Amino acid sequence: MGTASRQLRFLVVDDNEDIRDVFCRLVERAGHVASTAVDGQDAVEILQRDSFDVMLLDLTMPRMNGVDVVRWMREHADVAPATKVVVISAWAGEHRAVLQELGVETVMQKPLRIQQLTDLIEETLRDVGS
Repeated sequence: MGTASRQLRFLVVDDNEDIRDVFCRLVERAGHVASTAVDGQDAVEILQRDSFDVMLLDLTMPRMNGVDVVRWMREHADVAPATKVVVISAWAGEHRAVLQELGVETVMQKPLRIQQLTDLIEETLRDVGS
């Protein structure tokens, strides 16, 4: 049984409501919990109140973009130290070097395939379980 019964908590951060809804449905259909943030500023406020296993993070958003969210998280390491940041963006390529510098290991291209999210959930469950 072990990690298979572990329910992960996801924070889906995207300024596009349709994308947030799709990601939340996929996460919930896989048996996990999903919360949403409408932009980076919203995400930072939520991270200060709640904890998550995984944050699915868009890069291009108003008020505070994804790179700035990751920078904020690194500057406030006590806030979400165990949260795995997964950048999901159509434009991640130009930011890849900065994201790597900031410690983001997983960058996925939009549109995201269901299998990619399924694989991510399984990988995270293994990481959390070890």
